[in-house]
Amino acid sequence: MYNLSQFKENDNQIILEFIEKYPFAVLIGSFDSGFQTATQIPLLLVERDGDIFLQGHIMRNTDHYKAFLENKKALVMFTGPTCYVSATWYNNPNIGSTWNYMTVQVSGTLSFMSEDDLISLMKKLTLKFESENFESSTIFDNLPNSYLNRMIPAIVGIEIKVNHISSIFKLSQDKDETSYLNVISKLESLGGENSIIASEMKKRKDSVFLSCNEDKPFN
Repeated sequence: MYNLSQFKENDNQIILEFIEKYPFAVLIGSFDSGFQTATQIPLLLVERDGDIFLQGHIMRNTDHYKAFLENKKALVMFTGPTCYVSATWYNNPNIGSTWNYMTVQVSGTLSFMSEDDLISLMKKLTLKFESENFESSTIFDNLPNSYLNRMIPAIVGIEIKVNHISSIFKLSQDKDETSYLNVISKLESLGGENSIIASEMKKRKDSVFLSCNEDKPFN
């Protein structure tokens, strides 16, 4: 991960809220041989007895399932909005352009759930993403048994005990204030994910420049 201190998020609560907000993650595993696998799945964040866990499900009879049978070490990437930032928006435009982005990486140890725990997870998962709508036809408790009897044997529940969390919220913190504000303005005008990044930059502006001093290098 891009390991520069000015781009790190040091507030654990903000990091956990980010995981909750962007739950569709990339789950990466590796066979003992070193061959790697990856899949994208939604994950639930669970705090229990002072520890943090990620819960989800994957298909059986797939490379990623077989890899985790051999090697329980997992890496998970939660990625939020990204945007291109043109150097033409800076006070000094004669440098390279870049990307702003927000991402959290989690490493931990994976274990497989019992069928009862899988069913409990599926009830929580389907309710969460159906906005707690108990009348929805697609929540677990409203699905027909004929469907569940085919689906449940085909998947396996997973739980990852989190060992380490790292983050990069790269939001032009290394730029001078005029350039920073101009980046915000340009991103807002572009809309879409650009405006989400602009909003994050606005929220952080005071804390970014509170620590500025004359010795801080700007690009």
